[in-house]
Amino acid sequence: MEKEDLTKEQLRTLQNCDESGLRTPPPRLELLTSSMTPHIQRTNRNKNWRVRTALNFKGIEYDTRPVNLKKGEHNTPEYENLNPLKLVPTLIIDGQALTQSVAILEYLEETRPEPALLPKNPIDRAKVRAIVQSIASDIQPIQNLRVVKHSKQDDWGNYWITSGFRAIEKHLKETSGDYCFGDSITLADVFLVPQVYNANRYQVDLTEFPIIQKINARLNELQAFRDAHPSNQIDCPLIPGV
Repeated sequence: MEKEDLTKEQLRTLQNCDESGLRTPPPRLELLTSSMTPHIQRTNRNKNWRVRTALNFKGIEYDTRPVNLKKGEHNTPEYENLNPLKLVPTLIIDGQALTQSVAILEYLEETRPEPALLPKNPIDRAKVRAIVQSIASDIQPIQNLRVVKHSKQDDWGNYWITSGFRAIEKHLKETSGDYCFGDSITLADVFLVPQVYNANRYQVDLTEFPIIQKINARLNELQAFRDAHPSNQIDCPLIPGV
């Protein structure tokens, strides 16, 4: 379709203009994330946490729409239309509903590259992504509640996090500086913090992982990471000891 064939309304939409021809701000991003019920706060929802951290770090404003999993709000036809797997998070951005935290973060990096969460050098990017996938694909899914509840082993989560952290600790001996990759914050750091939280929940002995502990402590001093913590979300209940 040629531009002259577009209606005035379509042109205004493309140009972010109102009827007077004045430019209007683009719609705010909307992050659909699990509501912070006591159960969800204790289990933390790593994927939501990652996306919040990246949005905060990049200075991208967004609105949070809690999805109450306990009430089954993720099973509604309306939500299924946005996210066929009926999982969280879902990010409404640029007129699209994006799902899966890794895909969402890659999209943010490609469309809003500053400040960067991936190095410029392709080899360095691959090393950061290796840490990301170690957590996103190898550690976190195995100790996800959907898996754990079908396991008969009491130490299931502890075992797999400990095993995965041993590999990551070795990786970090080669790549880390102040953070997971040198002295710049990357996607690896975004994925690390929620996983350390989970490690504490499963009573993993973190003294075995001094590099992970050091980086996690440093990251938790940063505003973008503090603001993303589950306890700082708009619908988070106050729970003693959490």
